[in-house]
Amino acid sequence: MRNAEIVRKTAETDIKLSLNIDGCGNAKIDTGCGFLDHMLTLLARHAGFDLEITCKGDTQVDYHHTAEDIGICLGKAFCQAIGEKRGITRYGSFILPMDEALIMSAVDLSGRDFLAYSLNIPTEKVGDFDTELVEEFFLAFVRNAEITLHIKQLDGKNAHHIIEGAFKSVARSLKAAVAIDEALGGAIPSTKGVL
Repeated sequence: MRNAEIVRKTAETDIKLSLNIDGCGNAKIDTGCGFLDHMLTLLARHAGFDLEITCKGDTQVDYHHTAEDIGICLGKAFCQAIGEKRGITRYGSFILPMDEALIMSAVDLSGRDFLAYSLNIPTEKVGDFDTELVEEFFLAFVRNAEITLHIKQLDGKNAHHIIEGAFKSVARSLKAAVAIDEALGGAIPSTKGVL
């Protein structure tokens, strides 16, 4: 089983996270932010990851530290869980329709962190969640997961649909990338012999 547990406590957040990338899509999420809980729950479901997160953050300020620090922890857990990356497919991409929104994502589990983010979210908030924190979350995740991730909005007007489409699309791309390719026989999918 490819899994990891992360505990991270700072002056701003106290996070406990467990991740099993060979799971069934089960999630138990309590971040103190309902919208973020919703996004992480559907990410787990569509990636097929089992994910548990509890976070006590300084939400009296806003959700910035909570979103960023959960991204850090999830990225660290993902990096640990995939280990040496032997036998994985390595790449994944998915174009996901969410009503009027259409979101494309592509991932390379390359060992190099890079985020190309082009969502045009038309509102500053969804509920009490600042929509600019979507990029902060994915940036923190990518840096700590050590992956290359592209997220591109092809269409969409509704902020909730655009963000949900992004989380679902990324989930499906990650699911494809971590899948085991039996033809590789456990080899690392790189001519360098290491990722």
